[in-house]
Amino acid sequence: MELYRITTKQWSERLVASGYPARWNSIGVYTIYTASSRSLACLENLVHLDIASLSKLFRVCVIHVPPEIMIHNLEADQLPENWFLSAPEGYAQCQSIADKWNLENNTLLLKVPSAIIMNEYNYLINPKNKDFKKLKIIGTEPFFFDDRLKL
Repeated sequence: MELYRITTKQWSERLVASGYPARWNSIGVYTIYTASSRSLACLENLVHLDIASLSKLFRVCVIHVPPEIMIHNLEADQLPENWFLSAPEGYAQCQSIADKWNLENNTLLLKVPSAIIMNEYNYLINPKNKDFKKLKIIGTEPFFFDDRLKL
């Protein structure tokens, strides 16, 4: 399986988690966000960036996940009713669930539904998991946000 992460050029050659809070992690809980496709990774970035940020140099990081890697799956019907709401309403519930997964450290990946596109998925990576070293960045590609995209 391949996963995709769009990030600024400076972070594109390595898998690093910032520890900043987001939908699926509280502050200080290190989680790397990836998507199941380049297009979903693009949309997930767009909802968090302002127009000025779109001119930065971005790259797509393509990550190979070996087939033996275990994945914990979360489906939308397993989540609280308003999990997809914007911060802070929906975030606290999702953070609690994913922080628990991260702390338990049983799997490298957590498959979560996208809050933007129904029936599409993002994958969270726990960099503390023993299988983290099995992930391979198989390439990076230039990425430009098309000027026609509206914010």
